[in-house]
Amino acid sequence: QVQVAESGGGSVQPGGSLRLSCLVSGLPVNRLTIGWFRQAPGKVREGISCISGLEIRPDYSDSVKGRFVLSRESSKNMVHLQMTNLKPEDAAVYFCAMYRGFRRDCLVDNAMQDWGKGTLVTVSS
Repeated sequence: QVQVAESGGGSVQPGGSLRLSCLVSGLPVNRLTIGWFRQAPGKVREGISCISGLEIRPDYSDSVKGRFVLSRESSKNMVHLQMTNLKPEDAAVYFCAMYRGFRRDCLVDNAMQDWGKGTLVTVSS
């Protein structure tokens, strides 16, 4: 069964860091498109970072570019999102999602087929 599951959420102060992880089951991660999305209360879901198949460079939204880094750990079939210099506006539920193949429009949530349950990130002093 193909699944994704997030971990690593928590509470940090502004300026702090967290690393989220997405464990992929059922298919090799380098044959998939994996995206990170987030949704804050009252806001639409936002695509923030993704990587497609064998692409080397991830894509980032303007809201996180320069602060978040996506990496793939193929040996563990995982994708990580290292988040630094966190701001209160980064507080949200973060989701990992995947498309079973290669897609370049991977920051678009309706391009994804399978979703994790989400992990909560809070940023406050």
